[in-house]
Amino acid sequence: MTRLAAALAALMFAALPAQAQDIRETLEEVTTFELDNGMEVVVVEDHRAPVVVHMVWYRAGAADEQPGASGVAHFLEHLLFKGTDTLEPGEFSEVVARNGGSDNAFTSFDQTAYYQRVAADRLGLMMEMEADRMVNLRLDREDILTERDVIIEERNMRVENDPSALMREQLNAALYLNHPYGTPIIGWREEMVSLDLDDAYAYYDRFYAPNNAILVVAGDVSPDEVRDMAEEHYGAVPANPEVGAPRTRPQEPRQMAERRLTMEDPRVSQPYVMRSYLAPERDPGDQREAAALTLLEEVLGGGQTSVLNRALQFDRKMAVYAGAFYDGTKYDDGSFGFAVVPAPGVSLEEAEAALDETLQDFLEEGVDPDQLARIKFQMKASRIYAQDNVGSIARRYGRALTSGLTVEDVQAWPALLQEVTGEEIVAAAREVFNRDSSVTAYLKAPEAEQDAAQENEEVMQ
Repeated sequence: MTRLAAALAALMFAALPAQAQDIRETLEEVTTFELDNGMEVVVVEDHRAPVVVHMVWYRAGAADEQPGASGVAHFLEHLLFKGTDTLEPGEFSEVVARNGGSDNAFTSFDQTAYYQRVAADRLGLMMEMEADRMVNLRLDREDILTERDVIIEERNMRVENDPSALMREQLNAALYLNHPYGTPIIGWREEMVSLDLDDAYAYYDRFYAPNNAILVVAGDVSPDEVRDMAEEHYGAVPANPEVGAPRTRPQEPRQMAERRLTMEDPRVSQPYVMRSYLAPERDPGDQREAAALTLLEEVLGGGQTSVLNRALQFDRKMAVYAGAFYDGTKYDDGSFGFAVVPAPGVSLEEAEAALDETLQDFLEEGVDPDQLARIKFQMKASRIYAQDNVGSIARRYGRALTSGLTVEDVQAWPALLQEVTGEEIVAAAREVFNRDSSVTAYLKAPEAEQDAAQENEEVMQ
């Protein structure tokens, strides 16, 4: 039976490229429209199950905060689960649960999103409650004190107790000389402890409005149904004339000097080296370089057969892990980077030198055509599998649109990935790998701890 299943799977994958030569044929059925108050609506139809995902995305995230109030976007996300004129604190999620659904929210640099997954016939109720807390949030100083303690404890757990997280914060702060991407989403602890009611309401009043929001509904619905419900619930919410477009933020000046940092922490058991470069994001109508960088991430660091893992982990035995990372779905320039965990007995300096040699070899030799073909095929298959999850589909559209892209950009992206050539990937790498716009960071234990660890290793041997 196992052999039969494998044979059937092989036949299916062999047929897939012919079936999906035109990627657009496999794309979701998407309808868009705009309410009179400026709220954009995206409807993705999927009638295979009577389920719907309802998401409201605000074009506002941590990178839109005022200086001195870092963390307020994430703070407000927590506070939105407090009461309104019609809902008691915590009642929103209780109503969702009583109706058999689930809900949550998240904050990123460029967006804040609130979502529920419910039976399709509960969609109107979700809209009613979400529209209510868009404008009728009611907070008091006790709410502020309680929830501020919650986010500070969240920072303690996720960042303060993790040397790697602390080091990544320092690296990002050094990479962005002026842009707010250098400030952590959760906020600097020194500023979080003083966030107050005025900070929360200032952010809320500035950004939470229908003309700064995108409603994404994916699942067992029709565009006409969504339009009727959206006009009933969201259409009654007035636009905020102070919401401006385009979004204006401090931008990066010309970077002219490489930065390096070393962070020591006695809790570090496994030292490693990271490097990040400034890198372009996906721009509306101009995504090709970002597509090349997306493929470059996979070519260099995507799994055991990637260039870095083959060279550093298997061939040269210099690392126990080597990876690459890139996120092109941002409103402004993002970053492209590497992480290398040295093998026992290999210093951070030696690991960095091996990384540089491997990258130089790659730039000279180019992309292996067979590897690139495998990566493209895997991306195509992953795209098709992802269509089974309406939640991930809603997230893909919401994140892209709040990052400045369009529905057309989202739908053009899969085909664009298939078109990019190896030469374009190398050209994008040469453009991005500019040491003057990079930060290289070492994370290690203090010398005394390193010496003790070495002695213990020798004793065990």
